[in-house]
Amino acid sequence: MLVSTYAAFIYAPTEVIMGHIQRIFYFHMGTVWVATIAFIIVFVASILYLINGKRKWDVLAYTSAELGVFFITLTIITGSIWAKPVWGTWWTWDPQLTTTFILWILYIVYLLIRANSGYDEKKAKYSAVFAIIAFIDLPLVYISARVMRGISPVVFGPGGGGIEPKMLNALLITLVSFTLLFILLLVERIKIENLKYQINKLIYTENN
Repeated sequence: MLVSTYAAFIYAPTEVIMGHIQRIFYFHMGTVWVATIAFIIVFVASILYLINGKRKWDVLAYTSAELGVFFITLTIITGSIWAKPVWGTWWTWDPQLTTTFILWILYIVYLLIRANSGYDEKKAKYSAVFAIIAFIDLPLVYISARVMRGISPVVFGPGGGGIEPKMLNALLITLVSFTLLFILLLVERIKIENLKYQINKLIYTENN
């Protein structure tokens, strides 16, 4: 993260039109990237949980969703900070922003449903079904930027504006940093969830 901060604020050149505010782009993309990874993991883990019912997939889906919501929240915050000086507003109902907001709400709802399920396997499976349905919005976030073109910029792919080589290097460093951070947080969160499960199991055994 220190290296990515150096890359974003010192190594990368200043964008000609937007100036220094553009530097938040690297961290904004980092949060978008890991949120996307997190929600893909939730989707895959939920399918696997429905198939074989193993608790490890449920835990992976739940903990990954928590981190996904955390990082998508940072995505919205950093995007708003960038938008104010560039667009003149903190928020606008641009197609990509709208679908991102819906994605954020859907996974918050998933977390609430899953948290209330406790260790009830039947309820946990209902939560997994909801997570799979919620995932449908994720491709819409990316499609909306290109098909329903609003004011959100497209940097990569067809119709994208491209990026200067040093900026691209800074972005890649940031993406790697955020990926490693996500992996670390996910591993630790799974450990906590498993420890909580073991403690509750011991309490239940002692009381019975």
